[in-house]
Amino acid sequence: MSRIVPIILCGGAGTRLWPLSRKSYPKQFSALTGSDSLFQAGLRRLKGDAFVAPVVVTADQFRFIAVQQMHAAGITPQAVLIEPSGRDTGPAVLAAALHLAQSDPDALMLVAPSDHVIPDAALFAQTVAAAVSAAQAGQIVAFGITPERAETGYGYLELARPLQDCNGVTPLVGFVEKPDATRAAEMLAEGRYLWNAGLFLFTVKDILAAYALYAPDMVEAVQTAVDDARHDLGFLRLAAEPWDRAPAISIDYAVMEQADNLSVVPFTGRWSDLGDWAAVWRETETDGLALSGPAHAIDCTNTLLRSENDGQVIVGIGLDDIIAVAMPDAVLISHKNRTQDVKRAVALLKSHGADQAESFPKDHRPWGWFESLAMGERFQVKRIVVHAGGALSLQSHHHRAEHWIVVQGTARVTCDGTVKLLTENESVYIPLGATHRLENPGKLPVVLIEVQTGSYLGEDDIIRYEDVYARD
Repeated sequence: MSRIVPIILCGGAGTRLWPLSRKSYPKQFSALTGSDSLFQAGLRRLKGDAFVAPVVVTADQFRFIAVQQMHAAGITPQAVLIEPSGRDTGPAVLAAALHLAQSDPDALMLVAPSDHVIPDAALFAQTVAAAVSAAQAGQIVAFGITPERAETGYGYLELARPLQDCNGVTPLVGFVEKPDATRAAEMLAEGRYLWNAGLFLFTVKDILAAYALYAPDMVEAVQTAVDDARHDLGFLRLAAEPWDRAPAISIDYAVMEQADNLSVVPFTGRWSDLGDWAAVWRETETDGLALSGPAHAIDCTNTLLRSENDGQVIVGIGLDDIIAVAMPDAVLISHKNRTQDVKRAVALLKSHGADQAESFPKDHRPWGWFESLAMGERFQVKRIVVHAGGALSLQSHHHRAEHWIVVQGTARVTCDGTVKLLTENESVYIPLGATHRLENPGKLPVVLIEVQTGSYLGEDDIIRYEDVYARD
């Protein structure tokens, strides 16, 4: 059997799992149902004899997070395509197909979102294998999920015949938009509808033919973006100007709803897109309770309690059908039936100019991450973690001085040309205006406490002279 190229889409940033998922650090990079992030679990699921190394399509701001998580999962991609801006799944899938067409137009592509939960990887691989012959024969194959309930949060796939009469690949009649509760119940009873999981299998040449027929304007723009792409630190950065001319549209709207060579294969295992906190509760509950982190429940039922900070305890008493998620900088409390409305909370916070609407407490950078521990007039205290081999840029500041105290690991510090090694409980002072850099030459993370003092402490007070990550 021909091996399949997984196309992993991880450039999106939704709002319905706020405050854990935010624009600066979306849900696919979080560990919501286990020790792996959703992205890492998806990569592992698409690893094996049936698959070759994946092509990952992600946004510029997530490129180093994606690479770090792939490295931690032991996955080496064949390419990482960087989207200059979010244009939805239509242009993203097309860019991956055009990239693969340069070497193998007959290759099989499996398009897979990076934020889904599919616990039975073996059953999923068997389901994909059942679609290979149809895809090689020219069909665009969708994978539909056998519905468990009358769900209004998903689109549906309409089958040509009832599900019990289907065996393997089945003709697809069409796509159905997210229904209201009455129609969802009717479709569940009819037994001819599957949830649309956004999973597709096809050959490169067949999907390119479909784009040429149904979305020719998109092809011109994305083809130019791929042709003019440049290699950058192991990434393939798509050209921004032509990319931004491509319409922002999903592959469903751009191609699938118009194509006449569609088939579907039902997947009968467990699946969730974790589209809201109620879905997270369903995937993680035991006897009605879903507890994560230092969370405790007293006489609670059908409730999710989650703390994302080891030092922040959450306790629920007498709760029923409640979602409570505690982050260091924000807390969400919602009735379980209202979790689809969390995006309204994000919009409200944005209208009030609250950083918590989009910014994560931990600011992730290519070299590691930092978080603010305390802030006042003319001072700020941060915890900084630098990965093994990581290095901050050679930089200076106009408005602040810094004091670094190493609390774990060994750091190499450059300050105005002087280089020294600092180990645990050693410190260095960086005067205002000094040219400086911090590196981790070891094999373990470096953790330090940074104390900033000055008239302005914003992250934009950085003048970079050298940067191994080629940032501006």
